[in-house]
Amino acid sequence: MGEKDLKASDSRILECFPAARGCRSRWRWNPFWLLLRFPTAVSFLIVSILAAGLIGFAYFSLVVSSFLPDPAAIGCRPDSEGSWSIGIYYGKSPFSLSPIELGNTLYLFFETKSTSTMQGDIGVARSADQGATWEFLGIALDEKWHLSYPFVFGYDHQIYMMPEGSKNGELQLYRATRFPLEWTLEKVLIRKPLVDASLFQYEGYYWLFASDFSWFGTEKNGELEIWYSSSPLGPWKQHRRNPIYRGDRSLGTRNGGRPFIYEGSLYRLAQDCGGTYGQRIRAYKVEKLSKEEFREVPVKLGIKESKKGRNAWNGIRYHHLDAQQLPSGDWIAVMDGDRVPSGHTAWRFLLGCTFVLLLFLQVMLMGFLVGAINCIVPPSCCMAVSRRNEPCWFWTRPQFNLKARKHSSVMNRYGSSIRGRANIKTCCGKLVLCLLAFVGGILVCMAVHFLFGGNGAEEAYVYRGQYSQFTMLTMTYEARLWNLKLYIKHYSRCASVREIVIVWNKGNPPIPDEFDSAVPVRIRVEELNSLNNRFKVDPLIRTRAVLELDDDIMMTCNDIEKGFMVWREHPERIVGFYPRLVDGSPLKYRNDKYARGKNGYNVILTGAAFMDSEYAFKKYWSEEAREGRDFVDESFNCEDLLLNFLYANASSKRTVEYVHPAWAIDTSKLSTAAISRNTQMHYKIRTTCLSKFSKMYGLLQQKWDFGSRKDGWDVNALVAETERPNWWERNAGPNMIDIHSMQEFSHELSQAGDRLVIVEFYGTWCASCRALFPKLCKTAAENPDILFIKVNFDENKSMCKQLNIKVLPYFHFYRGADGQLESFSCNLAKFQKIRDAIAKHHTARCSMGPAVGVGDRNIKTRFPEEKPAEASSR
Repeated sequence: MGEKDLKASDSRILECFPAARGCRSRWRWNPFWLLLRFPTAVSFLIVSILAAGLIGFAYFSLVVSSFLPDPAAIGCRPDSEGSWSIGIYYGKSPFSLSPIELGNTLYLFFETKSTSTMQGDIGVARSADQGATWEFLGIALDEKWHLSYPFVFGYDHQIYMMPEGSKNGELQLYRATRFPLEWTLEKVLIRKPLVDASLFQYEGYYWLFASDFSWFGTEKNGELEIWYSSSPLGPWKQHRRNPIYRGDRSLGTRNGGRPFIYEGSLYRLAQDCGGTYGQRIRAYKVEKLSKEEFREVPVKLGIKESKKGRNAWNGIRYHHLDAQQLPSGDWIAVMDGDRVPSGHTAWRFLLGCTFVLLLFLQVMLMGFLVGAINCIVPPSCCMAVSRRNEPCWFWTRPQFNLKARKHSSVMNRYGSSIRGRANIKTCCGKLVLCLLAFVGGILVCMAVHFLFGGNGAEEAYVYRGQYSQFTMLTMTYEARLWNLKLYIKHYSRCASVREIVIVWNKGNPPIPDEFDSAVPVRIRVEELNSLNNRFKVDPLIRTRAVLELDDDIMMTCNDIEKGFMVWREHPERIVGFYPRLVDGSPLKYRNDKYARGKNGYNVILTGAAFMDSEYAFKKYWSEEAREGRDFVDESFNCEDLLLNFLYANASSKRTVEYVHPAWAIDTSKLSTAAISRNTQMHYKIRTTCLSKFSKMYGLLQQKWDFGSRKDGWDVNALVAETERPNWWERNAGPNMIDIHSMQEFSHELSQAGDRLVIVEFYGTWCASCRALFPKLCKTAAENPDILFIKVNFDENKSMCKQLNIKVLPYFHFYRGADGQLESFSCNLAKFQKIRDAIAKHHTARCSMGPAVGVGDRNIKTRFPEEKPAEASSR
C-alpha cells in the first residue's frame, strides 16, 4: 500500500471513529464525550445492556433462584474447596454399610472451617440415638494453622487425637484432658508435613500410614509412606520401601480413613484423586505388611454410589470413611461427601466471565452489522497530540504506530465489505440478526448461570436441624408410559425422594428395570381401574410423608423440596402446588385464576400435594367416605375434592396450604393421553361433585389468603398481578350470577318473585359479548334490585336450543307472573336498547307470584351437539 493510499484510509477511519480526538486535551475532558461524539453507538450499547439485563433477570428469577440455597439458612457454607457433609452408616460388616434410619452415645470429630480465619478447626458433635440426631458441642481443637483429619484413638486408658496439621510441618499428638472439648499437646510424633495419618495395631507393631504433602504436581496426592513403632507414642521408624507409592493419584495412594481388620484380614481405605481431589474411596486388602514388605490388592467397598449427582450430599465425591465395630458386633461408619468437585467456585467464575466476554463481542458484531458502530478497530486512537503538543507515548514508537495503522485499516476494509454483503434489509440479513440475538440471549443465560447460580444443586431443606425423606406416588396406565419414564428420571434425582411407587391402573405393567431411576421403583398393580386407588392404604410405604404427583406434571426439584419443607412444618395439612377456591351458591368449580382474582383458596388439588400417608389414606378408606368413593367411581373424577372435604370436616383448624412453584409443565399437552382433555366437561362434572360432597360432608373451610407466609413461598407477585379471572368470570356484584343448568335457571326465576330478571346468553369466544360486558356490569351495579343471570352458551347448549337462542349476545327479560316480557339480540352500539327495556319493565308494582315462561315449556334434558351460535354483528 502506498503512502497516498494509507493517508486516505486513515482519513476514512477518522471519520467513522473520531474518538481519536478524545485524548487531545487532558484539560477539557468531558465525561459525556462518548455520548456526544457517538450517539448512535452509545444508544445501541445502552439498549443492548438493558435487553441483556432483562433477559438475565428473567432467567435468574425463573430458573436460577429456584435452586439457590436459602441465604438465611444456618449451616455449612461452600467455599473454593466445596461444601462437605457427613453421613452415618450401619451394617453387619464394613462391606455392607447403609445409611442409618433410627442407645449408645456417639462422639463425632470433624473438620470445620472458620469463616473469620478461613482455616480448619476440629469440631465435635454428640449423638444419643445411634446417630439419628446430633448436637454440636463446640470446637475441640483450634491452632494457628489449618487442622483436619482428626484421628482419635484410645491407648493406656487415655484418649488421643492425631490431627493433620501439615501447615505446621509436623505430625502432632494431643491428649484429652477433659473429653471431648479440652486437649493438650502430648508430643510431636514425626517432624514432617504428613497428611491423613492413620494409626493401627497389627501383628505386634503399631503402624502409621500417611502421605508427605511437600511434593508438587501429580505427586502431591499420589504418595504413601509407612511408619512403624512398638508404641503409638513413638519413636517411629520408616518402612524400608518408603515411599510405597508416588505419582499416580488415581490408584488410591493417599489415605481415605481408618484401616480396619475384618475376619482376620487388614484393609486400607484410600482416596482416588484422579479426576478431582477426593473423588471417591477405594478399598484395599493388605496381603503382606512387615518392616521390609508391603503388598495389597483392590477389593470392592460395597457402598452404593448415589445417582442423584449434585442433588445428593455425596453425589460428586467422597474421600474419607471411618468404620469401627460396635460392642454388639455390628459396624458403624461415618463418611464425608460433597456435591461439587474441588475448585468448582473458581471454575464457574472463569466460565461466567468467558460468556460475558463472548456476549460483548456478539453485541459489537450486531452493532457493526446494523450500522450503529461504524468501524471495528480505531487505528487513530490517541494519534493526535495534546494541548502542549506532546504526542501520546504509544505513537512515538514507529514500529508500533505504522503496523497498528496498517492492520487496523485492513480489518476495517474487510469489515465494511462484510457489512455490505450482509444486508440487514433482506430476509437473509434479518435471519442472521435474529440468530445473533438468540445466541446473545443464550450467552446471557449462561453467564448468569455460572456467575450467580451457586453450585447448581437443588438441595434439601433443613427443618429443626434435620433432614428427612418422602415417598412419591403416581397413578398411571400403559398409554402414558413415555410420560412415566421422563417423570422417574427427573424426580428420582431430587434429594429427599426415598422411593417412587407407581399405581398401575390399566394394561400390562412395565418392568422396574426399564426406568432410569436413582431410587427404588415399586409398581403396584391394581385389579380395578379406579381413581380411589390413589389413596389406598399401602403398608410397604416406609415414610410418613407421601407426595401424590401426577405423571404429567414436571417442576423443579427445589419446588418439591420447598413443598416438603412446608409439609414438615404442618403435617396435618394437605400441602400442594395447585390451589382452587370453591365458593358461591351453588358451589362451582373454577380454575386457579379465579382463586388468584379473589386472593384466596380453600382447596389443594392432590394431583400435586404432600400429605400424611397414615392419616390421609385411612381417612379416605374409612366407612364415612364410602358414599363419596362410590360417587368417584361413578363419575371417574373428583377423588382429590373428596379428600379435601374429608380433611376440612374432620378439623376446625386449617387443613390446606399452597406453595408456588417457580414453573410447572403439563406434559399431557404433548400427547393424546390426557385424562381430562375436555376442560368444560371436566369442570362441569367437578361442579356436580362439589354439590354432592357438600351434602354428604358439609361445606369447605374459609378462604385462606395468598402471601401469608413470611418466606413468600405461597405467592408469586408477577403471577398474582397478571393472572386475573377471564372476562366472563367477573361479576358486578351479588345481583349478577352464573347458572349452569336448566334446574338452576328455573330455581333462580322462581326465587326472584316480582324482581325484574335480565338473562344474558353469551359465548366466551364472542367478541360482541366481551365488548358489551363492561357496560352490562356497570348497569347491574346501578340497579342492585334487578337480578342479572349469565348463561354460557357452550356449557348449556341443550338449554339454549330449547329457548331458541341462535345469535349472541341475546337477552331475555322476565318478571313475576308476567313471565317472559321480551327478548332480543344486542351489541355495544345498540346498548340503549337494554336501557329502554329496563325503563319500560322496571316499574314499581305489587307482587303477582313467581315468574312463568320457562316452566311451562317442554324442556328436555339432553340434546345432540349443536354448532356454536353466531355472534351478533348488529
